[in-house]
Amino acid sequence: MGFVNSKKYDGVQLYHKANKDISYYIRYKDENNKLVRVKIGDKSKGITEPFCYQKRNEIINRIRLGDNSHIVVKRKKVVTLNDIAKIYFRQREAYAKDNVKSYQKYSTKLKIKFGDEDIDKITSDKILDYQIELRKSGLAPATINYTIGFLGTLFGIAIEEGLYDKSNPLKSKKIKRLKVDNQRERYLTTKEIKKLYEKLDDIHLKLFVDLSLTTGGRLETILNIKVKDVNIDNKIITLKDLKSDSTYRGFISNDLAKYLKQYMQNLSINTFLVGGKDTKMPSRTISRKIKKIMDELFNQGLSSRDTKNRAVIHTLRHTFASHLAINGTPIFTIQKLMNHRDINMTLRYAKLAPDSGRDFVEKLYH
Repeated sequence: MGFVNSKKYDGVQLYHKANKDISYYIRYKDENNKLVRVKIGDKSKGITEPFCYQKRNEIINRIRLGDNSHIVVKRKKVVTLNDIAKIYFRQREAYAKDNVKSYQKYSTKLKIKFGDEDIDKITSDKILDYQIELRKSGLAPATINYTIGFLGTLFGIAIEEGLYDKSNPLKSKKIKRLKVDNQRERYLTTKEIKKLYEKLDDIHLKLFVDLSLTTGGRLETILNIKVKDVNIDNKIITLKDLKSDSTYRGFISNDLAKYLKQYMQNLSINTFLVGGKDTKMPSRTISRKIKKIMDELFNQGLSSRDTKNRAVIHTLRHTFASHLAINGTPIFTIQKLMNHRDINMTLRYAKLAPDSGRDFVEKLYH
């Protein structure tokens, strides 16, 4: 997405939208020599570059003749960041995406700071000051990057909707992403996995952990598994990756297959495995229970911001990949089982492989 100047018609700009449509804008200087950008319309509604060029020439000619009747006030009222956020969340609902988490993050930070402010007055300097303010508050760099990045997304929506006629203030060179060193290295050892199972006194919690450690699926991937996704005979399970909007195959062990065969006997094909109901178990419910156990067993004495070493629900996915590597699974096979699009995401597990070089170093100088 973004603005591209027309190659053929001066003063006409094309904005490529996420849905593959194109919004057309014209740029000109008004009677006060101030640069103005006005949205003419979308390609899907019949707007073309020549039409925009014609409208621009008409406006410029009227300005030269002193005729101000062309001026259309695009914004008759103040447009606040809250107004843009409403558009964003409404669009997300149209694509059947979960808004709860994003809305909570917006409400606790951006809404409090800028929600009622005119977006024309939210400058790059104000955003930089806010970034510094967040750093001083002790927030993790990744959280700050998400918050500032989300603000940039909202400005992108405002531009796309013709409610903001300047460049996205987040593109200013003075605003830079903070460096983040939070690559999770924590995985559970076989002894820790045993400790975890000893604490699981709920069959659905245990099933969640079983599926996580057997397939490496993310939280929502596991919670979205239905009876119809399980092929007991071939020990194959179809997984939905909501992050990349794709499906992929996982495999289940003999013991888990035996358990699922009995567990699914009286369930309909559309029943969700975890929870055993026709409605998906809320992610917050399972997250809260797992967090309580992880904190008690593995996170004593660790700061809540120590993302590298704390055991969290995502640690189960990391444990799956780590033990695959430890057991000598080829890196490309791990990539496939994790449904990683980029091999670089998988390569961090290579250091755990038995042929990583450790044995060779041990034999040095002997």
